[in-house]
Amino acid sequence: MSKILMKDRFTRKNHKKIFGILAIIFILFVILFYAAITKSGHWLVQNDEFKHAKWAIMLDGQTADLERNDYVATLLAEHKVDSVMILGRRIFREKSNADFYAEDFLKLGKFDKEVIFIARHDDPSTLSEANTVIPWIKLHKIDTVLLVTASPATYRAVRIFSKLTGDGTVYLSTDIHHHQYNADAWIFNRESRKSWLHEWAALFNSYFDLWGVDTLETADSTYESRIRSMADEETDEPIIDLQKLQAKKDPKEETLEKEEAEQEESPKEDSSKEEPLAADSTKKEVKEDSSKVEKTKK
Repeated sequence: MSKILMKDRFTRKNHKKIFGILAIIFILFVILFYAAITKSGHWLVQNDEFKHAKWAIMLDGQTADLERNDYVATLLAEHKVDSVMILGRRIFREKSNADFYAEDFLKLGKFDKEVIFIARHDDPSTLSEANTVIPWIKLHKIDTVLLVTASPATYRAVRIFSKLTGDGTVYLSTDIHHHQYNADAWIFNRESRKSWLHEWAALFNSYFDLWGVDTLETADSTYESRIRSMADEETDEPIIDLQKLQAKKDPKEETLEKEEAEQEESPKEDSSKEEPLAADSTKKEVKEDSSKVEKTKK
């Protein structure tokens, strides 16, 4: 009997230990789940406090509300930024989002066109936009830049720009508090959940993309259109037509085509020269015949 009682006590103790371990695991799971809901939404957002920045760069990807236009226009009106660069991807043959953004931006206040710059590009990602803009930033030795993008993309954007720029330029970002993403309650909103999942995947992918990548220099510029102020654009056309550039042929092919065209034209010229000679010979024959006729008459 004593042995049976000892076994019962031993099994009860084991069950208690197992239940205790499971309870601890459950509590840890709840804590991690709570942190994932309440904190992970904020980990994607970089909300810097600043009093003044020399440049505000609006990355492409605004919603139909043009919330970035509204935010930056307020900063420019309050003199919290000195200059603005509007980025926009090409959506038509010779039109980009930047053209529409800039047109709307001018309606938000009486701004000097000398301080509003347009950067048209054909970049599909933030990393590509960084490759387009950073050489220009380095060329003009800009020391402070406020990156304006979607709230859950702020941390990733600052990290990409800082990594590719190196020292010399400080990048800031801020939460513009658009309704499409709520960092506090992202799990309860469908669009916020989509943004949360997308940005976490994009953040991890950016670590892979930037692995072993060197900083960009001024000579690494790849932009298709000159980055210029709206005032300068009124005096000159800055757009480079990529379709025309791609349609240009190889110089060797052009020379071959010219030679073939010249060879085709040369027989025509020879024939045109032979025609007057034939006409002259027929005239001579007619004259000889007429002279013979006159002699016979005499």
